[in-house]
Amino acid sequence: MDAKKKAATAWLRQQSAQGRKAASGAIVFGLLGTLFGVIQAAAAADLLRALIVRDDQPVLLAAIIFGIAAVLRGLMMMGADAAGFAAGAAGRRRLRSETLNRLLSIGPSLLRQGHSAHLAGIVVDRIEALDGFFARWIPAALMAILAPVMIVVVAAIADPVSALILAACGIFVPFAQAIAGIGAGLAARSQLAAMMRLESRFLDRIRGIGTIVLAGRAEDEAAALRVAADELRVRTMRVLRTAFLSSTALDLAAAVALIGIAIQQGDLILHAAHGAEMAAQSGRALFLLLLVPEMFAPLRAFALAYQDRGAGIAAAEALIVLPEGETDPRFVAEPPAAAPVTVAAHGISVAFEDVHLTWDKARGPALDGVSFRLPAGGAVILAGASGAGKSTVIEILLGFVRPDSGRVLLNGMDMTSIVPQALARLTAWIGQKPVIFATTIGDNIRFAKPEASATELAEAVRLASMDSVIAELPDGLDTMVGEGGFGLSGGQVQRIAIARAFLKNAPLLLLDEPTAHLDPATEAEVLESLKRLAVGRTVIMASHSTQAHMLTGRRLNMAAGRLLLGDAQKGVA
Repeated sequence: MDAKKKAATAWLRQQSAQGRKAASGAIVFGLLGTLFGVIQAAAAADLLRALIVRDDQPVLLAAIIFGIAAVLRGLMMMGADAAGFAAGAAGRRRLRSETLNRLLSIGPSLLRQGHSAHLAGIVVDRIEALDGFFARWIPAALMAILAPVMIVVVAAIADPVSALILAACGIFVPFAQAIAGIGAGLAARSQLAAMMRLESRFLDRIRGIGTIVLAGRAEDEAAALRVAADELRVRTMRVLRTAFLSSTALDLAAAVALIGIAIQQGDLILHAAHGAEMAAQSGRALFLLLLVPEMFAPLRAFALAYQDRGAGIAAAEALIVLPEGETDPRFVAEPPAAAPVTVAAHGISVAFEDVHLTWDKARGPALDGVSFRLPAGGAVILAGASGAGKSTVIEILLGFVRPDSGRVLLNGMDMTSIVPQALARLTAWIGQKPVIFATTIGDNIRFAKPEASATELAEAVRLASMDSVIAELPDGLDTMVGEGGFGLSGGQVQRIAIARAFLKNAPLLLLDEPTAHLDPATEAEVLESLKRLAVGRTVIMASHSTQAHMLTGRRLNMAAGRLLLGDAQKGVA
């Protein structure tokens, strides 16, 4: 077993310990169902014995007991299924919450470690694949031990030899399951890997559908997608084929047990009509035969759930490789109520002290000893070519990534001592391509402050110079827009982002190439709105625009992750 699989198995053991409590209801219902199944078998055996010896007296009583036991058993099975579903939902909900918290604590820098479709597949498909582990595997694994032991004990009271046959055949099943399960686990891992590759490829092609069509590669890409889909089909069928092997082994064990007990008890059944004593013994023999399907019912459920364990291991291998999020309790506790108020009242000062950060050693440092100071209410423009490190400075201030060394101070406080919730309240950000949701323009602006009043919203629209645009729309702020800003121009999208910043009214404003992809006239209008937004706020703007000088502030030139010599010596007063 390789190290990755060992780690996944150990992780699943931890999850099993947490999942058993949630699955306890399913186990209790399952054991009660088995008990009523034994009662059913006893009533059915008595009914058959009465029919064989033509004794009409116990027939009605046996039929009533059988019917009551059948109804109660059905209710227990319903309860077990409902409890298993609840356990699966609880396990998935807990894991999805934990995983999303980890991803959010790491921030967008995680996308440098993998495709977004792969990360989405982990949160959705891989965790969804663990539903069977929590809902079926954990209850079935315990039921496969407790229920057969209960039945063997009952059988031993009736006939020790038959109980020994049942026990021997029952013990054979887990060994056969283990052999088949190894292949099923390998097949499940390869099937999930094929699914992730198909998801990533499909998402990439959908995103680039325009480029694909214009390049005349639509047929080629459709053929490649067909190949990937066919690979997934083949691997899925391989999982099913391997799973059928375990069912064959279980049917073989059940057949051997049935034949063994039938041979051992055959004389009693054949001579049931020869006297009252033989009739009673024949009822016991029939009871033992009817216990065989009851014995293997939980083992059959265990066999069906065994592939869920294989799928769980495959899913666990993807989950355990995710980087750990911040575990310091300071990053999950709510900040003191007075801290944000004090900071907001006096503004935010920013200081970088010998900050180093490297994304990829092969590409060199993204930031190499950056140091500067910005007083509260000041502004600085980070200028330089693409790749100079401007956006990395913004990402650090947003809390998406931490420097390898050096310190970043806000009002003299190290950023590592500020909880993310407080940092988010202190910061407004406008990037190159603001995220626009498929909803109304008003809801898109209100995203920055959901509790904002209509008056506050109207004021933010006015300050962002959107009021004339809104007045021309048929539904005003209630006008629906498509995902990504479909139906809006680039300048209108940026004005929505500016209106969000006005509405949020955060003391620290971060601008990352906010006028990129805009024509000169629209860029000048947007910069005028940004000048109004910058008043009274601490502003850091990353831009290589020739018009960025319109925003009053000190200019720091960057290249290869460093401040150029003059700027590095002077810093920002």
